[in-house]
Amino acid sequence: MVRGSRKHILDWTTSANFLSQFDDLVGLPECVIRHSAVFQPRGHVDSKEACIEDCGTKFVPGFDCWDDLASWWLLHRGGANKPNWDLVVACDIFGMPGLALVEAKAHERELDWAGKRLSSNASKNSFENHARIGEAIAEASAELDRIVPDVHISRDSHYQLSNRIAYCWKIASMGIPVLLIYLGFIGDNGISNVGTPLRDSEHWQLVMEKYIHKVLPMELLNGWIPCGKAQMRMLIRSMPVIEQSPTTANG
Repeated sequence: MVRGSRKHILDWTTSANFLSQFDDLVGLPECVIRHSAVFQPRGHVDSKEACIEDCGTKFVPGFDCWDDLASWWLLHRGGANKPNWDLVVACDIFGMPGLALVEAKAHERELDWAGKRLSSNASKNSFENHARIGEAIAEASAELDRIVPDVHISRDSHYQLSNRIAYCWKIASMGIPVLLIYLGFIGDNGISNVGTPLRDSEHWQLVMEKYIHKVLPMELLNGWIPCGKAQMRMLIRSMPVIEQSPTTANG
């Protein structure tokens, strides 16, 4: 049974008007979503989330940076978990081929405040990957902090947020402009048994402000951040659900 933000992404990307609606949601003149833009997932019939290292050329043809991205994040790739994105949309940003990467939520508990977890009996490869990820996030944090002070992303706290920010910084530093969107689906009372549903855009904004407090400065959301070869930007957006999630037997 698909519920919550996962359901709402699939419902939305099933719509024939998805790309025009996405363009309206972004609402930035410097970001153009073409009517033929590639995106993933593509509704319930093609629901697989995108791992950008594995399929980056699908969204941004002509860039040969994805192997470098994977090596920056992991020392041992075989069997390792890599970040998947709730939604990826190809776009043009300042006239350059770019990416819109979406992290979607529908209730407050979908935001994970914890650090990256590692079992005490994890393999040697897992321990080394854990260390490499820590180094990658620390690098991104230091570089961003030079531009926008008070960036404190870390492997050991707010890992879900930290890996998103770090990835966007790295991709932009390699020459692909990136738009990171934290998207709140509002009004899904069908999931009230697992977390507090997002009531409206104001509720979502307050939830996100509390979530990023002491991790990211609000200034990071005010404009584009130069990251070497290209820029990145973070947005907080919201939209009503198309359909309520089904309730469970005890919901």
